[in-house]
Amino acid sequence: MAVHLRILVILTALAGIHSVTTVSEVSVKAGGSISIPCLYEPQYRNNVKYLCQGYFWTSCSSKVNTNSPSSGQFSISDDKIQRIFTVTMKNLNEQDTGYYWCAVEINNERDEGKYFHLSVTGDTPALDVDHQEIQGFVGEEITIKCHHSNRGVIKWCRLGRNCVTEPSGSIDGTEVTIDKRVPNVFTVAMSGLRTESSGWYWCDKGGSQMPVHLNVTEKPATTTVAATTLLTTTEPENPPTGSADEETSTVQSEQQSASVSPVTLIILLSLLIFVASVTMFIWFMLKKHKHAKAAASATTASCTESNVDVVYSSVVFNHPHPQAKRFAEDFIHSERCGRDVQLCGFEEAKICPKGRSK
Repeated sequence: MAVHLRILVILTALAGIHSVTTVSEVSVKAGGSISIPCLYEPQYRNNVKYLCQGYFWTSCSSKVNTNSPSSGQFSISDDKIQRIFTVTMKNLNEQDTGYYWCAVEINNERDEGKYFHLSVTGDTPALDVDHQEIQGFVGEEITIKCHHSNRGVIKWCRLGRNCVTEPSGSIDGTEVTIDKRVPNVFTVAMSGLRTESSGWYWCDKGGSQMPVHLNVTEKPATTTVAATTLLTTTEPENPPTGSADEETSTVQSEQQSASVSPVTLIILLSLLIFVASVTMFIWFMLKKHKHAKAAASATTASCTESNVDVVYSSVVFNHPHPQAKRFAEDFIHSERCGRDVQLCGFEEAKICPKGRSK
């Protein structure tokens, strides 16, 4: 095994050890997947990148490249800004155990590459994480749990940068704390995150690594989504300013009219009932007054007809008689009217129907 490692070191030097950087030893449970980041030099930004499988660099077989980014259980993507191409291997089984190379194709020259060893096991992997993809927010903290089953020094490293050993340290201005109090688990905490903290990291325990990709963004602000009424109209390409203002006013009016609360509806209904009650009461009183007036008119008409002629006569008593006063207070029967008519005064005129005065 030592001889094999020496040969790999020599072949790595020949392949360009300083041109490509990646992990060296990873472990995966059978049936699982893993993503491997490979950092390359700026001058290779536009070159073809590929994954090669085989112990010897000179005789390895290409599995996938950036010209054909997907091939069976392998896929590859290239982030030219970060200068990292990522190789993903899925549905791994024990036969996939072996050596692989992250490589860069160079025209008319020897290709550049760096190897890593993949172990696929049916048992617990030597080093594993819950998720390879982690989301963080600027100014906040994230934690990563690294599960291990081997011995050795604990580290938290960033691809192409430095490593932090327990218990604490910093990477690019971000504070790192490592807690190993839980058996077979060490927890990495990164605080004071910045957008520059985004990138590839890995857990390291006794020479085994497990890559983790961290994406740091601004935390989205809490917003209230309001219902909006959309009007679809056919307008000229340059509509007048007035028409746009009128349309906006129409939308606002529709929104306001559509947002009537139940309390407002109850108040409006109560007012409507009150107005209806007052109207009915006034109508009833007017009707009652009209009937009473009609009844009084009928009573007056029954006593005096419009075609009755009245004759005024003077009665003079030449010889006052003791019974004259009593006679003036008596009632004179009117044959035509059918009623008794009372004298209005002692020496006043007597009302009699025309032609029938006594």
